[in-house]
Order: sequence, then C-alpha cells, then structure tokens
Amino acid sequence: MKALLNIDYTYDFVADDGKLTCGKPGQDLEDEIIQLTKQFIENDDYVVFAIDVHDERDPYHPETRLFPPHNIRGTKGRDLYGRLQEVYEQNKDRDNVYFMDKTRYSAFAGTDLDMKLKARGITEVHLVGVCTDICILHTAVDAYNKGYTIVVHEKAVASFNQAGHEWALGHFTDTLGAKKGE
Repeated sequence: MKALLNIDYTYDFVADDGKLTCGKPGQDLEDEIIQLTKQFIENDDYVVFAIDVHDERDPYHPETRLFPPHNIRGTKGRDLYGRLQEVYEQNKDRDNVYFMDKTRYSAFAGTDLDMKLKARGITEVHLVGVCTDICILHTAVDAYNKGYTIVVHEKAVASFNQAGHEWALGHFTDTLGAKKGE
C-alpha cells in the first residue's frame, strides 16, 4: 500500500507574494502535483496534505527566529496553492484524503501521521511539495527511520535554495535509498 504526502504546497511557500516563497520553481510544479494528487485519489491510495502551521509571534517555536512569519493560522498564506486548493475541496470528504497540521519540518514530528499510515497498511510514501531541502528532507529522513519505502517525485519538489535542492535530491537516493518517482 502507498500514500502520497503532499507537503507544504501553500500560498506562502509558492505564490510570488508568499511570505517564504520559492517562487517560480514552486509554481512550475503545480501541474505535476495536481496530476499526481488526482491519480492517487482516484486509485483510492491515501493522500495526505501535511501543511505547516504557525501562530503569529510565537516566541517558543524555533522557526520564529530562523524565518519570517509564514503559514500563520487562519491566513490566506496557509491555503493550498493554485488549483490544488480546488482539488482538495472537491475530495476532502473522501476516506482516503487527510489534511493535517504540522508544526515542525517533518510531517511525522508531533503528529499522528505514522499511526494513520500503519493503520492502513501503508509501507511506501511518495513525497511532493516544498521545500526539498527542508520539509521534504526531514520528512524523508523520518520515513526512512520508521522503515517506509520512499519515493521522491523530482518533478514535483522545489526549494528557494537551488544548491540545497540539488543536494537533497542526491541525499534521498544515495543515503536514504529513495526511489525516483515517474
């Protein structure tokens, strides 16, 4: 069994005026992410929208001092980017679609994701979204440590740091044994 983990493909991370945007590299992923998301939903595979959430001016969150405020709870910045919001809205009531908040880089850190995947017999996770060298990377490392087979869809991940993006792509395959998505 497999799941698609759609990580942080939000307005703040992708739109030109997003608060922590990767801009055009992220925008260029839209068609591929939508195609993969629809494919997984239609095949009754599990689709998880693992979306970063922050509270404004939270002095206890480590990202507060590392990055500008982004993906603030209740703001447009947390909306899924572009047409992906429509895909989610059309399918959110399906049993195989799950939207979850995450407060750390990894979709596994402090969430019920591992329990949800194990309850469904999922052994393979497919990763798409942003940022390749931050949230995708940390999710992949945790998935590896939890024994999941990892598939990274290179045409569906991007970052605001091209050097970090390239390094992470190599790390996925060379160190985590990830497969490349087709």
